[in-house]
Amino acid sequence: MNANEINFDLNKMGSSDIQSMHEVINAYRDLDTNEDIMCTGFNTNSGYVYIALENGVSIASCFGQSVDYIVTDYETGEEFFLDTYEEATEQLETLHA
Repeated sequence: MNANEINFDLNKMGSSDIQSMHEVINAYRDLDTNEDIMCTGFNTNSGYVYIALENGVSIASCFGQSVDYIVTDYETGEEFFLDTYEEATEQLETLHA
């Protein structure tokens, strides 16, 4: 995948998953930053459609719902589900302090 390429396999997705895809793409486009995309995907176990950013924030949605901004503490495995990108970047700063 090229830098900032958004690619989803629609053959694996149902209608609510495709709605989630639109939610995460729109949330990414609405960011005031040009943060690079690490990868995009669809987790068939959780139902989450996501865009993982290079800075450690993931934008995710499942079942057509509004997006969550997810930050993972890789030392403990704990995931933080946040409402805004700003909250997610603040959580990243806290984890790396």
